[in-house]
Amino acid sequence: MAKTLDKVDVVTVGVGWMGGIIAAECAKAGLKVRGLERGKPRGTEDYLMVHDEYRYAIRYELMQDLSKETITFRNHRKMRALPMRQLGSFLLGEGLGGAGTHWNGHTFRFLPYDFQIKTMTEKKYGKNKLSKDYLLQDWGVTYDELEPYFDKYEKTTGISGENTNPFAGKRSSEFPTPPMKKTPILKKFENAATSLGYHPYMLPSANLSEVYENPDGQTIGACQYCGFCERFGCEYGAKTSPEITVVPTAMKTGNFDITFHANVVEVLKSGNKVTGVRYVDTQSGEEFIQPAEVVVLTSYVMNNAKLLMVSKIGEQYNPDTGRGTLGKNYGYQILPTVTGFFNEQMNVFMGAGALGMTIDDFNGDSFDHSDLDFIHGASISITQTGYRPIQINPVPPETPAWGSDFKKASIENYTRMLSIGGQGASMPHKENFMSLDPDYRDAYGVPLLQLTYNFTEQDRNMHKYLTDRIAEIMKEMGAKTVVPGNPISDYDIVPYQTTHNTGGTIMGTDPANSVVNTYLQHWDAENLFVVGAGNFPHNGGYNPTGTIGALAYRTAEAILKYSKNGGSLV
Repeated sequence: MAKTLDKVDVVTVGVGWMGGIIAAECAKAGLKVRGLERGKPRGTEDYLMVHDEYRYAIRYELMQDLSKETITFRNHRKMRALPMRQLGSFLLGEGLGGAGTHWNGHTFRFLPYDFQIKTMTEKKYGKNKLSKDYLLQDWGVTYDELEPYFDKYEKTTGISGENTNPFAGKRSSEFPTPPMKKTPILKKFENAATSLGYHPYMLPSANLSEVYENPDGQTIGACQYCGFCERFGCEYGAKTSPEITVVPTAMKTGNFDITFHANVVEVLKSGNKVTGVRYVDTQSGEEFIQPAEVVVLTSYVMNNAKLLMVSKIGEQYNPDTGRGTLGKNYGYQILPTVTGFFNEQMNVFMGAGALGMTIDDFNGDSFDHSDLDFIHGASISITQTGYRPIQINPVPPETPAWGSDFKKASIENYTRMLSIGGQGASMPHKENFMSLDPDYRDAYGVPLLQLTYNFTEQDRNMHKYLTDRIAEIMKEMGAKTVVPGNPISDYDIVPYQTTHNTGGTIMGTDPANSVVNTYLQHWDAENLFVVGAGNFPHNGGYNPTGTIGALAYRTAEAILKYSKNGGSLV
């Protein structure tokens, strides 16, 4: 029998960026909040002396334990879906801070075009630009409506940047801290992009350029450019993460506590409301019921969707009929990349996760698509993240894969290779979705989430076009050898690509095509909120974290309103 605990005002399932933001705002307003985190506690003091590439970057110390829970994957419905036994294409976080601990720190705002993509695309290019198999829809909220929440998130996190991107939405204030250092490598990209008529700007970074105190009184350190950001925690407290910002803000109110090793397996529903959640203590195996006035799912994209599915809340998407919304519009990202080999040596060892320069000349609808066979595009960036020796071993084409020639080429080119990459938008397709696997279960007896995903014609066309544009920049930078990435065919879940999964719990203005309303309140349960990149109806040409943060602050405001009056917020 599960033990029933004392009721709280708000319970969050997961304590990363979203759970931390919800907790901080609700706790500051006087609500009693409990965070359920299935991982362990951790903080800056735990990251001292962690420049261990093998332990963290290769063996994934900070990531989800796939021996207990994973997903199954197939490219299409005729394939047998099989479990992902080792992390590959994306890296699911676990523990306090979630993926907000091991991220690089790129912090963009999605473009105004993204939020009204269906309306704007059809107005400019007609209704037949994409086939009916692409499930394009507006988000139900505009950039201008979200701008104050973007501003709040950036001020909480102290984002370092410069307001010089001509394609960005209007800002109500400047970045809280100046941009990071413009290194010789970044200047090389800047000069090349400018000479081609493009508009480079310093990448907005959560690796802060200077010490910063946020409006809640939390201090974030200055980046040391050590090169250990992605897949690592920051021992300097200089990479903004939930553990050094929103979580301590919530804790100091006295209205927030966290239960660790708590794996939520069910959301409990009665009528048009939920009553709480059921979770398993992953250490003792005991079951508990946590009652709450408001339940907020703030776990990762896939875990949020799975929890709704196993709890039978909402109608699961059926690709045959088009009915249902839960699991619909799964999106990833398209990653055109070009490598360049140079004659001169460069300092590639030092860096930071979000030290870079970007252009948006081929992102969103900032360029004309009338004669192109795709919509949207990508931000194109060069980043100086710090080349670590196990993961980075660059050699030019035609180099043997082993032996003395390989070793010589590897040593020669380690400091002479640069890479430029694009983060391409992903348009939703009727055959890309999430569901429950009929055969496999996790360590707690719950069905695994099944992912059905493949690249589409839109993706392949965009990838080819953008690869050509990136190659032109690399050539202009003076590379002696320019190596474009291979064209994409079928999606492969094995090699790492990006932890920018979206969709499955999409937002909108109509329950017929969305899981939650524009305040991320579930259509079928008025006191259930679902917060994360799963709310995105499509994926954009940027990292999603800044946009998720803005949505979370808007939802926190909505939860406070709901706590006073109840009912639907729309």
